[in-house]
Amino acid sequence: MARGGLYKSDVQKARATLLVQGKHPSIDALRVALGNTGSKTTIHRYLKELEEEEGAGVGAKVAVSDALQDLIGRLAGRLHEEAEALVAEARQRFDAQLQERSQALERLQQETAALSAQLQRTETALHDEQVTHAATAQALAGRVTEVAQLGERVAGLTTRLAEHEAHVESLEQKHQHAREALEHYRTSVKEQRDQEQRRHEHQVQGLQVELRQANEGLTGKNHELMQLSRDNVKMAVQLGQLEKERGQARAEHLQLQHEIEELKAQAQDQQTLEACWSKELQANERLRTELATSQADLEAERDRRRLSEADLSRMGGRLQALEEMLARVQMPPEAKAAKAAKSDPSHS
Repeated sequence: MARGGLYKSDVQKARATLLVQGKHPSIDALRVALGNTGSKTTIHRYLKELEEEEGAGVGAKVAVSDALQDLIGRLAGRLHEEAEALVAEARQRFDAQLQERSQALERLQQETAALSAQLQRTETALHDEQVTHAATAQALAGRVTEVAQLGERVAGLTTRLAEHEAHVESLEQKHQHAREALEHYRTSVKEQRDQEQRRHEHQVQGLQVELRQANEGLTGKNHELMQLSRDNVKMAVQLGQLEKERGQARAEHLQLQHEIEELKAQAQDQQTLEACWSKELQANERLRTELATSQADLEAERDRRRLSEADLSRMGGRLQALEEMLARVQMPPEAKAAKAAKSDPSHS
């Protein structure tokens, strides 16, 4: 629709001005001369009426030339509009794709940064776990050495305990033999006294002599009995000491058993730590794989972006070619003739 105030006379004046300037009065040129007002349809209608009015006073050749120039102008204008529409649509699609891919690239960069931070945290945790593992392994080695030493002590104490038990058994056997000897002596003395008592009435004088001999023998036997009693007391003291040492050895043995159980528990904890460390290593490998995949996706997105930029560059070349074609189509007849004269050497 034409803006209010645009009349046929305005189009006529603008057309005359362009002809005086040596320019072709195309629809676009007239619209520019009119201050970019009025629709192309209205300008084309007024221009056609003016050409029909002027057609009666000029030759057929001029009318045909003007109609052809007008047709070429309209075709060029349409071609330019279509080219601009295609370029605008392509640029809009490219901007949308570029924005989408920029957003995807930004997301990938954020994910890559997050994965890198997570990988760094995992490597730090892995390093700490390795330090803890080394310290635990060192402590375990010390505990193993200590267990070996305690085992040697247990073996030594067991050997000593066996020796003490053998010694106690030997002392008990000696004590039993002493008791049996003492009992046998008492029995023999009692029998001897009975025999002497039965023979007392008949052998008083002989018995007195024998009594003195028996008293002397009894004194010696009493000395032997006192010695055996003292030996028995010593053996009882030694037996008590051995029992005390045996109790201490058993207490040490129980303590060693308790420490061995604690070392076994620590060994189980060490196995648990090694299992956790293995899981952390697997998680680290998965993170590395995900990071490599993200980097590969990023490279692919960059390649697609380069291809899109190349497509835009090609489309820009095509647009430039269309604009050059449009400029050649819209060139005034006088300029075309001058250009043809310059390019034709035979004309000069």
